Amino acid sequence: MLAIGAASPWPPASCQAPELEPFARCLLDHRWRETPAVHGVALALWDRHQVAIGLEPEDWMDGGFRGRIHLVPEAPVGPHARHLAWVAAAHAEIAEVLGQVAAAAPGRATMRFRHGGIAYGFFRSVGRTTPSAYASAEHIAYNVTGSLHASADAVRDTLFHEIVHVEDGEAPFSNRLLDDMHRAIVARCGSRTACLTPYAPTKTLVRGGTYYAFQPENGDAVHEYAAEVATRWFQEHRAALRKAPPPAARPFKCGPPENGRAWQAITGELFGGVDLIPACR
Repeated sequence: MLAIGAASPWPPASCQAPELEPFARCLLDHRWRETPAVHGVALALWDRHQVAIGLEPEDWMDGGFRGRIHLVPEAPVGPHARHLAWVAAAHAEIAEVLGQVAAAAPGRATMRFRHGGIAYGFFRSVGRTTPSAYASAEHIAYNVTGSLHASADAVRDTLFHEIVHVEDGEAPFSNRLLDDMHRAIVARCGSRTACLTPYAPTKTLVRGGTYYAFQPENGDAVHEYAAEVATRWFQEHRAALRKAPPPAARPFKCGPPENGRAWQAITGELFGGVDLIPACR
């Protein structure tokens, strides 16, 4: 909840409820009561999903291959108001899709993945459009000028990716499950985009670089690979449930053998082993 605060003293004396839910709701009410454009949405997000809305503090970030980036707090109001609406819509749709998947699963499998209990800190990168978002513990920082945040669908997929990082940070699984596979792909392809294309879970590319799941100098890239595989699982299941066009002509698991193993590992780790995508032919 650290991302909520702004006023001093903090927390306000009026918010002294011993239980988390009323305490957090009081903080959100106090923080945003003078900002009507945020206030109602923030309270609704907390009530429905236990998602808290706040601001990132000013900071200089070591952005790896991006260089140093100046971050400043920026509320999702005015020209940035659409971002708050997109965050709310993303959580609503993620909840809906996961609920439908669980209901369709034999024995109603229990999924480890959960999208509630997260605090958002909104910010703007000065003179930049990166990073679009990043995760730390149970907290996601959201850039109102992020290059990936061009539509509601793009925001939903970006947030799903970041929520996977939250899950990975609490009880790391990506290195344990995918490290050998990821290393083998990189050893084979390096950063050559054409070589990596069959292995890329999503189409996200770094400008001047390669697929985000394999981009050098981007922390431990296997974490990004895991998040991209999980996001592809969501994209394919969302499309299947809605009878909509899939994200690619061929299911990810039906590509090279590494794809199928990664899909199976992530499906078992995060999604209760539920795979509603038809078997490969």
